[in-house]
Amino acid sequence: MALHVIVGAGPVGRHTARLLADRGDEVVVVTRSGRGPDLPGARRVAADAADADRLTELTTGATALYNCANPPHYGTWETVWPALSGSLLATAERTGATLVTAASLYPYGPVDVPMTEALPDAATEKNGRIRARMWAEARAAHDAGQAHVVEVRASDYVGAGVGANGHLTRDVPAALKGRRAWVVGNPDLPHSWTDVADVARTLVTVADRPDAWGRVWIAPTNAPRTHREALADVLAAGGHPMVGMSGIPRLALRAMGLVNADLREMATMSYIQSRPYVVDSSAAEGELGLAPTPWAQVCRRTLDGVGTPAA
Repeated sequence: MALHVIVGAGPVGRHTARLLADRGDEVVVVTRSGRGPDLPGARRVAADAADADRLTELTTGATALYNCANPPHYGTWETVWPALSGSLLATAERTGATLVTAASLYPYGPVDVPMTEALPDAATEKNGRIRARMWAEARAAHDAGQAHVVEVRASDYVGAGVGANGHLTRDVPAALKGRRAWVVGNPDLPHSWTDVADVARTLVTVADRPDAWGRVWIAPTNAPRTHREALADVLAAGGHPMVGMSGIPRLALRAMGLVNADLREMATMSYIQSRPYVVDSSAAEGELGLAPTPWAQVCRRTLDGVGTPAA
């Protein structure tokens, strides 16, 4: 039975903990408060993961250390991530645990082609550059033989327990009541949606495979659906009719950003919703033998997961 340490108890952290516990591994989930929904088979620990000495203490003897943290406020990333990512990497270097990071597509920046692992990290906005720098530092440590690292990137989350963390899932509760959905950007552009369960499966898979370390993987993801199509599919999974949907104009988002740091950062990343945002996950599917959860099941899980922390 191997020890695995997970930092963060959001939807990806919880799904990862469940997978590891179900196969009989020892799982420690580290959060600042130590509180949250019950995770059968996992032990919760209250600790500041930015404290490298404390995290090293918890991770000593572990096979893998998972970075599933997700600072909730876009406007605070430049103060939160440097200390946290530095602590995670230092802990991996000290303990020998493989650092397995759950990440977004932000480092790629605006692109006009489907995103693959071969694209350079060319972010043009602050938060994308922060995440790109985190991976560059981790990769440098790996190349220098100081640590084992691997990163899994995914598009917008769907599935059980995502809730307000997802652009699509945050629309579902109101839509179930027949209310119009207001979304950032153009709701009729092709967009990729990644089930959090598939992100977790990829994290666990690459943690176990030394041949996967030292690189980025894009988690298995279904063919793109527009925001409008995806919400209609989720509602239809429960026999509910589609609701009206409107895009929030970019100028309105920028105006709201004048008084809200999170919305200000979201405005700088509005390219995500104002152009096709599509991934190609064929590398993980072909080289790791993974496949995305069938879209019909993703929609059902997303609908059934409304109001619940995880599946």
